[in-house]
Amino acid sequence: MKLPSLSKQFSMLFPKGCLFLISLLLSVYGFAQVDTSKPQAVTIVSSYKPVVKSVAKINLSATNLPIDTSKNLSPYAIPVQNLFYAYQPINLKPLALQHDTLMELGSRYFAKIGLGNYSTPYVYAAANFGDGSPYLGNAYGSYISSKGKIKNQDYSLLNLKATGSYFTPNNEIYTAVHANRSQYFLYGYPHDSLNYNKSDISQQLVDIGLKLGFKNTAVNALQINYNPTIGVQFFSLAKTLNETSFTFQLPAEKKINDLFSVKLDALLDMTHYSTNNRIPNNSAYNNNLYYVSPSVVYHDKQLKLNGGIMYVGNNGKTSFMPNIEAELALSSQRFIFQGGWIGKIRKNTFANLSNINPYLIGLDSQKNTLETEAYFGIKSSVTKHLLFSAKAALIVYKDYQFFINDTAGVNKENRFVATNESRLNNFRLHGDISYIIRDKFNFNGGITINAYTGLKQNAHAWHMLPMEMNASLRWMPLKKLTVKSDFYLFAGGKYLNKANVSKRMSGGADWSVGADYKINKHIGAFINLNNIFGKNYERWHNYPVYGFNFLGGVLIRF
Repeated sequence: MKLPSLSKQFSMLFPKGCLFLISLLLSVYGFAQVDTSKPQAVTIVSSYKPVVKSVAKINLSATNLPIDTSKNLSPYAIPVQNLFYAYQPINLKPLALQHDTLMELGSRYFAKIGLGNYSTPYVYAAANFGDGSPYLGNAYGSYISSKGKIKNQDYSLLNLKATGSYFTPNNEIYTAVHANRSQYFLYGYPHDSLNYNKSDISQQLVDIGLKLGFKNTAVNALQINYNPTIGVQFFSLAKTLNETSFTFQLPAEKKINDLFSVKLDALLDMTHYSTNNRIPNNSAYNNNLYYVSPSVVYHDKQLKLNGGIMYVGNNGKTSFMPNIEAELALSSQRFIFQGGWIGKIRKNTFANLSNINPYLIGLDSQKNTLETEAYFGIKSSVTKHLLFSAKAALIVYKDYQFFINDTAGVNKENRFVATNESRLNNFRLHGDISYIIRDKFNFNGGITINAYTGLKQNAHAWHMLPMEMNASLRWMPLKKLTVKSDFYLFAGGKYLNKANVSKRMSGGADWSVGADYKINKHIGAFINLNNIFGKNYERWHNYPVYGFNFLGGVLIRF
C-alpha cells in the first residue's frame, strides 16, 4: 500500500487553523532571539519624494482665425477748406456788425446789446429749447439802425427767425420761419440841388418765409438718403411791388457699394411778381424754373468722380447743363487736384437781386442766369495747420443782370435798374489760405481776380468788381479774451454817370477790429471799431458808406 506524502500526512495530523497558529508562534520566537548587543539603528533603504500625480488638462489654445481676404474700404470725405468770398457789402452795414447765425455753445439764452456812434442801437438775442429728445428749437432776433451824416443816409434792419426739429428713431422733421424788415432810403442824389421827403425815397423791404423738411438720420434698408423740402416766400417793396415764391426740392442718394453711389436732385421753383401804383401801367408775370439732375459718384481713397447732367426748364425754354467734377489725391494726401465742368442757375427774383443791391427799383421782367463753369485747381494741407487752394476757371453766363443808375429819367440817378446781358465770359483766378490752431488762432485770406469779356448788349460789366481781397483773424490770447479783425479790399468797376458816360469807380478798403471779453460765466463785454481808415468809399455809384464808426456793449449768457 502506498503511503501518503509527508505534507499530506502533516495536514492530516494538523488542521488548517492549527497550522496558522503554529506559524505565528514560530515568528514570535524568532523576534525574541534578536541580538541586543548592538545599538538599535534605522536603515534607510530609499528616500521618499512626494509627487503629485499628473492630471489631464483641458487644452485652451484657440484655433487661428481664417484670413480675411476681402478689402474693407471705408472712404470718407474730409471737409474741403475752401473759402468762398461772395460778400457783396451793403453800404450802410459795417463789416463787424454782421449778424451771428449760431447759438453760443453751452448757452440756452444769449443776448448782445450795444450802442455806437451814428445813433446806432444794436440788439441780438437767441434762445434754445429742447435737447433733441425728441425735439429741438431755436429762436433768433436782431435789430440795428444808424443815421449818417448825409441827409437820409439812414437804415434799419430787423431780422427774426425760428427753427425747430422733431426727431423719430430714423428721421428728422424740421421747419424754419423768418420775418425780415429792411428800411433804406435812396439818398444818392445831389443834395445841393434836390430835396426829397423820406416817404418819397423810402425803400422798405419785407421778407416772410416758411420752410418744411423731412430727412433720414439713420441708414435704412434701401440705403437711400433723402431730404425733401418745401418752402414759400412772401416779399414786397412797400407800396410798389409784391412777389410770392413756392419751392419744392428733392435731393436723394442711393449707395450701391463702398465705391459707387447714385444721386438725384430735383427742383421746382415758381414765382409770381406784380407791381402796384406804377405809372402808366402795372404789370404782372410769372417766373417758373425747374431742373432734374441725376449723377453717378465714384469715391475711393485717392479718386473722387461725379458724372451727371442737368435738365433745365427755364420759363418755357429747356436746356442741358453739365455736372462733371473730379478730385485726385496724391498718395500722401497732401495735394489734391480738382477739375470740373458744372452748371448752375441763378434765379433773378426781385428778392434775390435786392439782397445784392438794396437801392434797386421794380423790374420790368425777370430772366434767370444760366452759368457754366470749367475749372481746374489744387488744394493742399502744407502742414497740420496751414492750408491753401488755388483755382482757375472760365465762366460763361447767359442772361446776366447788371445794375446801372437810372439815367433815362430826370433826377433819378439815385435809383438803380437791372439791365440784361445775353452772354458774358469771365476768366477768374481765385486763391485762399488758412492757418488754424484749434480754437485759439484762426486766419483766413483770399483773393479773386475777374476778367469780363464777350459782352453784346452792354459796353462794360457795370458795377462788377475786377478784384476782391478778404482777410479775417480770430485769436484767443487769453482764455476770456477773443480778438478779431476783418479786412476787405476791392478794385472799382465801371458805371454810367447821368450823361451816359462810362467812368471807373475808385474802389475801397475797409478794416475792422474788435474784441470780446468774458467777465464771468454769464456776463461779458464787446467792442467793434469799423472802417478804421475812415474812407467814404462807394460800392454803388452815388452811395458813399459811413466813415469811422464804433459799437460797444455787453454780452449776456445764461
